[in-house]
Amino acid sequence: MKRVLVALLLLACLPVVAHGQTVTLAAPSNVTAQDVPDDVGNQVALKWDLSPEDRADADGGRSVTGYVIYRRVVQTGDGLESGAETPSGSGVMAFADDFDYEANQPVGTVPYSVASFLDENVEGGVSYMYAVAATGPGDTFSTLAVTAMPVVPTMEYINQGKIWFLIIMLLISVVIIYFVFYAKRGGQIKVRPIAGLEAVTEAVGRSTEMGKPVLFVPGILDINDIQTVAGITVLSNVARTAAQYDAELKVPTARSLVMTTARETVEAAYLGEGRPDAYNEDNIYYLTDEQFGYTAGVQGVMVREKPAACFYMGAFYAESLILAETANSIGAIQVAGTAMPSQLPFFVAACDYTLIGEEFFAASAYLSNDPEQLGSLKGQDVGKVIAALLLVLGCLFATLSGIFRDSSTLQNVNGYITNNVLGEDGLVPEWMLAAELDQTQEAEQSAQPAGDGGGN
Repeated sequence: MKRVLVALLLLACLPVVAHGQTVTLAAPSNVTAQDVPDDVGNQVALKWDLSPEDRADADGGRSVTGYVIYRRVVQTGDGLESGAETPSGSGVMAFADDFDYEANQPVGTVPYSVASFLDENVEGGVSYMYAVAATGPGDTFSTLAVTAMPVVPTMEYINQGKIWFLIIMLLISVVIIYFVFYAKRGGQIKVRPIAGLEAVTEAVGRSTEMGKPVLFVPGILDINDIQTVAGITVLSNVARTAAQYDAELKVPTARSLVMTTARETVEAAYLGEGRPDAYNEDNIYYLTDEQFGYTAGVQGVMVREKPAACFYMGAFYAESLILAETANSIGAIQVAGTAMPSQLPFFVAACDYTLIGEEFFAASAYLSNDPEQLGSLKGQDVGKVIAALLLVLGCLFATLSGIFRDSSTLQNVNGYITNNVLGEDGLVPEWMLAAELDQTQEAEQSAQPAGDGGGN
């Protein structure tokens, strides 16, 4: 009898062997898998409780070095879904029985002390079971901790996280439509003076007095760029003023389509002013698509013809300061407009007038006085006010919640503005989602059989 007890004690001290892998670690527990909401059905989020041995020992070493995540397609009422091998049974035993760590490749791994994983490689409508095992030094594994229920990722047709964005956009759209109809009925919409556009008459008039041409540079990008389109709009106004003052207008372009568009725009402007005979399409010409080749060509025009006024309206890169400094050296008055943040400082430093970002894009409404454009501009300004108010409210409640940390109301309001209104958490507050998640986990745990942490 004594020999039998000694033999049993020795067997108890030996590590358990599971399908070729040594199992010496305590498994994680309470593994849950949930479909990620507001996606196209290609993500599943996993959470679990860490292994009890997931901690540093006295020597600084670790029994648990990480976690591996396994996945299998499970049988449904409609038959087997496409994908991995057929499980041998159902539930926990279907995953854990006869499991081979070498034959079944994990879908992901995480380091120690991490208790979550996002599987981004699943198919919508397919049922999956997940299992998590702790790993240790020397290729050791714990038993499998398996989800109590399968999860089916589904595609959502409405992204709940964008609901507040939709509400704000609808509100701004209604405001824009209102101001468009208001302007069409004869309502006055005030636009503050833009110095760079007011200077067009001054610059063209100076060129006329000096008997020198006006040079207009529409940037280096093609007509599909919004900045080029805005530049062509300004070109129309410059061309009308040049036609009135009988000034020569030259427009070197870097793209053939921009050249064609500029010719049509300038011709229409001269025709509108009753001066079609003064229009010369040869003054609007193509140089080259190459950036610095175009820059050198425009510099040559500046040095040879010495224009009295230079306009830079469009998208610019490294050539911005080169052009502005060259025109400055010949004493030309310069007006620039661009939405390129890296080039604005150069234009501000070297030019007489600069349209900065929004001013450049507002030039069309400012110059044309078109009711639709003015109404749209006013509506966008109201949208900016709404966005600014939301940011101010967020800052205010963030400050108050930091001061009064014991106030649950302030904490909830601050979290809702930050995460829901300004973030992407949707209409439902976070505390309601947390309560729903707790109920789901409790239901899964109650349905989970005892001892599901392993099946080996």
